[in-house]
Amino acid sequence: MSTHLAADPTATGAAVFPARPEWLALSAALADEVPVIADREDLLVTIAPGAGGGAPACFFPARALIELDGTHLGVDPATVTPANYSDRPRYGATWGLLTHECGHAKHTAWDPPQGTPPAVADAAMLLEEPRMEAAQVRRRPDDRHWLRASARDIILADLNPPTDPTRAPHMTKPDAARAAALLLARVDGGILTRAEVAPVARVVEDVLGTDTLAKLRAVWRKALRTADDDGDTMIDLGRQWCAIVGTDPNTPPDPGAAGTPDPTATPDPSGRPNGSGTPSTSGTPSPTGGTPAPSSGSSSDGTPPLSPLAGAIAAALDNVAAKVAREKAPDDPAARAAAANARENTKRTIADDAARKVFGVPPGSRDGRTACTGTRPPTADERTAARVLARALSTAGVRDRVAVKTTSIVPPGRLRMRGALAADAQRAAGAVPTAEPFTRTTHTPVPTPPLRLGIACDVSGTMKWARDHVASAAWILANAARHTTVPAQTATVIFGNRVRPLTLPGQAPAVVTEFASNDNWEDIPTAIDALDGALGLSTPGAARLLVIVSDGQFRDAPRADGQRKLNRLRAGGCAVLWLTTRDTDTPLTGATVHRLTDPTTAAQAIGRAATTALRAAR
Repeated sequence: MSTHLAADPTATGAAVFPARPEWLALSAALADEVPVIADREDLLVTIAPGAGGGAPACFFPARALIELDGTHLGVDPATVTPANYSDRPRYGATWGLLTHECGHAKHTAWDPPQGTPPAVADAAMLLEEPRMEAAQVRRRPDDRHWLRASARDIILADLNPPTDPTRAPHMTKPDAARAAALLLARVDGGILTRAEVAPVARVVEDVLGTDTLAKLRAVWRKALRTADDDGDTMIDLGRQWCAIVGTDPNTPPDPGAAGTPDPTATPDPSGRPNGSGTPSTSGTPSPTGGTPAPSSGSSSDGTPPLSPLAGAIAAALDNVAAKVAREKAPDDPAARAAAANARENTKRTIADDAARKVFGVPPGSRDGRTACTGTRPPTADERTAARVLARALSTAGVRDRVAVKTTSIVPPGRLRMRGALAADAQRAAGAVPTAEPFTRTTHTPVPTPPLRLGIACDVSGTMKWARDHVASAAWILANAARHTTVPAQTATVIFGNRVRPLTLPGQAPAVVTEFASNDNWEDIPTAIDALDGALGLSTPGAARLLVIVSDGQFRDAPRADGQRKLNRLRAGGCAVLWLTTRDTDTPLTGATVHRLTDPTTAAQAIGRAATTALRAAR
């Protein structure tokens, strides 16, 4: 059975407080932090030397109490400020112990049923350790760091290799299986890594054999997928574990075996737990706040050396503790969110600046590079295409009415006899009637989301095929947006050595603006920023579509920067359509690529994509 989960409903805790009041203050401070970690508001925390019932930490479900042995803290309790994230690495092992017990409080929602064979219950609770930790890191990924920080104290408490070689794991199948459950299963649970437990894996495989280890791994992998409250499955897996290892299910665990708590161990008022079941050891605290485990070999007093299995466990856990001491602890989520908001605000400022610079120039400029060549009146076909697209967008924006059912004390509505009888009964009893016997259904219209559509066309020398078709598409889309019943805004830019506007946001041009295509650079980052700043493509609340017309033949710098900006838009929910004509073209990653077999259909392709984006926003 685990040394730090008191399944006995009569267990009441074993805290012994010394005279120093700092432990009381620290207990209260830790209790303030556990509701977030355990997702429970009812937990109490006690930390003091001697707490934990002979283990580094213990959870008492019957009392909703977590106890932590203060001897593992490693720092002056008066200096500990748990609410400060940057302070937690000083006592990382203790914070990991608290996190582990919070994981039990949240995810260990079952107890072995009355009459469960002792060895089966022990095996099931053994499998619960990696299962619970895996569930905790799925819910709170940052907790992995702290669970790793406490791995040595937690696992040594359940295996006990450094304290007494006579009780340490031996080269037997039960001990090897126990080590596999506590270390190798934590690899599949995402806590430890395969390289970290490799020394233990080799010894365990030598003892158990490849086939037996594979069967045990299948069992613990099933446990990792078991629901928090599925005690029946865990007990069944415990039976399978006993059958594979060859353990008699009805044989109680040996109190002197590795990892089995000594029921005679009692807290010492001097501040340190005593008894042969104490898993903590004396020595200099580790960088993570725990105590180091000695390596295998004969001690100076002539005691027998640890077995290869115990030595491998101690070495692996020492390696984990050293790695955790070098790793950066998780940041404060609030600080991360603030930093992310600051970065996003900076990106929005850049996009707004680009929009002001690009769209501050009237369309049709013929100065410098990336110039327009003139204007022409729209053709009859283009006017027809604009009206057809407007109808398509209006249809796509139609939303079904939502049926809303309400109840009331008085008409109108359909009378429900059950409610009427309840109201009569309340009146007969002299109470104020609260029953609402009348129901009616109303159909409420759903607001149509606005449409934001930006088009960016490459005007490098290899994109001459797109000039006439994109100029036509820009006019068609801008004028369709004016006629549609859907609130819509479009804007079109060309990008080469510079970025120039073809159509302005919210304006329907009277003429078609034509442009040249002979630049030797592709400033796609500025084009994306300008459209984002003008149309809010990265801001939720609208159906958003960015269309890029290009062969993707960019230099390395604008390609890398453009990819980052495109990724940001896609992460914010903006759809990206890439129009090209050849299979050899190289669009940016993540865009939906549409190959135009007929360039004259560019406007229709963009219109279909806009209609699809509008429907998807329902």
